[in-house]
Amino acid sequence: MKKENRKLLIKKYFESKNFTKHNIDSFDEFIENGMQKVVNEFGEIAPDILPIGVRDLRIKLGKIWIDDPQIKEADGSTNKILPMEARLRDLTYESPIMLEMTSIQGGEEREKQNIQIGSLPIMLRSKKCYLNNMKEDELIKAGEDPYDPGAYFIINGTERAIVIVEDLISNKILIDEKNIGTYPYVGRIFSQDGKYNIPHSFEKSKDGTVYISFTKIQKIPFVLLMKALGITKDKDILEAVSTNSDFSSDLYINLYETKNYKNEEEALGFIGKKMGITIKEKRVERAEGLIDRFLLPHLGHSKEDRIQKAKFIGRAVKKLLLVSYGKIDEDDKDHYSNKRLRLCGDSLETLFRHSFRMLMGDAKYNFERLVKRGKMPNLKSVIRSQLLTQRLRSSMATGEWPGNRHGISQHLDRLNYFATISHVRRIVSLLAASRENFEARDLHPTHWGRLCASETPEGVPIGLRKNLALTCEISTSPEMEEKDIITKLKDKGLEN
Repeated sequence: MKKENRKLLIKKYFESKNFTKHNIDSFDEFIENGMQKVVNEFGEIAPDILPIGVRDLRIKLGKIWIDDPQIKEADGSTNKILPMEARLRDLTYESPIMLEMTSIQGGEEREKQNIQIGSLPIMLRSKKCYLNNMKEDELIKAGEDPYDPGAYFIINGTERAIVIVEDLISNKILIDEKNIGTYPYVGRIFSQDGKYNIPHSFEKSKDGTVYISFTKIQKIPFVLLMKALGITKDKDILEAVSTNSDFSSDLYINLYETKNYKNEEEALGFIGKKMGITIKEKRVERAEGLIDRFLLPHLGHSKEDRIQKAKFIGRAVKKLLLVSYGKIDEDDKDHYSNKRLRLCGDSLETLFRHSFRMLMGDAKYNFERLVKRGKMPNLKSVIRSQLLTQRLRSSMATGEWPGNRHGISQHLDRLNYFATISHVRRIVSLLAASRENFEARDLHPTHWGRLCASETPEGVPIGLRKNLALTCEISTSPEMEEKDIITKLKDKGLEN
């Protein structure tokens, strides 16, 4: 291609593309779907103890949305606020969060209200921002630079950017080959369904036995866990893993180790004992609760999902055996297919979920306190909107995020235009900068075209703080829903 054509192509590309489009789209997706997803996870507020003679007393949570950015003045009046005013007056550019709440008593709706549960900082140039549809002369009149990329927030008058976070892929098992110690082969998976993010490990010892660890339960024989999930026959367990004769000796060793546990109840009793439950009658019940809630939560939380979990464990053990026998290579954690970039909307969803959980806990306490006094509480009296507002504002002002993560929100670099563009396209790794992590810091062939090969700081954070390549784009939402993909695959002949 001629040099002139290359220049024209690049010019046309950047005329149609925005450097910050991925983060703006991600924020819009959070506003439109992410917040409602969090609300649906909670569903309702119900007291643990009801007064005598009262039945079915609860508050149902409905639709959530945000209004246009506004500020409440000292005299109580509410006015529209533009970003420049927020900068000059050291205010937060934010919008009220409205939630539809319905009180239900005895199966009948008594009251429905739209309650303000807090305020959310608004990303500049997003759909909810006043600057979104302004023309160049209107932006100049509003005190804004027409070429400003947006994709940042104004918190207490300070411009803050939420950086992209590089993380390992969730819900996929990755096998490591250590070749040292008692367990030379280890598989890890972070099972994530939004509400939970549970690390699991699959370890194969030198004698061939395979153990699974998750939450506070360490080293449960995988066969015993499959029996607890409902696959109790040895033949079915072998078929769930592999019928390959190469693995027979290892699988028979695992079956022999758990031969004393014949059925599902005995296996659950073992897990309950491993949990430290001393009351024999309670062991099965507590073990069932554990495996339904915390074992591979991305596959579901009900009793009906247990067989699916057992089949997943079978496939994970098969992959572990394949690596241990040298039939496939171990996984490369630094390959970019094994990474995921958490955009602004993903980080905000995590923060909102954590803050909303605290708000609902406080609302439930207020609800129960008023109900005990024999009063049917007013919906507004249950919600303390400042609780959610302060949690969101504090995290975005300091960069301290749930999960003990630091530096997610950063002061926007305004040294020059290039520094600003670089900052809103920055990627940070969650790995500790004080550790060597040599391989994580290296350039990887899969970075080509996705990450800039030269823009990374010198010194301690080298290779852990990266930047997107100029023409790199990030998809913010799937083109198709998962269920639609499964339907099309089944139409092509895929079997369950």
